[in-house]
Amino acid sequence: MSNIPPCPRCNCEYAYQDGGLYMCPECAHEWTQEESEAEQADKQVKDANGNVLTDGDTVSVIKDLKVKGSSSVVKVGTRVKNIRLVEGDHDIDCKIDGIGAMKLKSEFVKKV
Repeated sequence: MSNIPPCPRCNCEYAYQDGGLYMCPECAHEWTQEESEAEQADKQVKDANGNVLTDGDTVSVIKDLKVKGSSSVVKVGTRVKNIRLVEGDHDIDCKIDGIGAMKLKSEFVKKV
């Protein structure tokens, strides 16, 4: 298998290397390996203290969070085990005991 990253503009998986550049056959975007590595570094999800989060980590909530559409509140100090990182504004998928499946923003948690 090749280690060529997908196109950062259209996410096409058929990108190819031409000399020192990567090229996308669908949108004709060109980028260098340094740009690709910088983009990967930017995609790291960090907690409120700046620690890098990974799938399966345990985190603790640092602020009372109201649950939208419910009268429930996720209290400060609530531990959330086995998180899953996803794309988007709310970048953590998890299951909280007593509440259920939720999405959280990484800025409101700290790594345990």
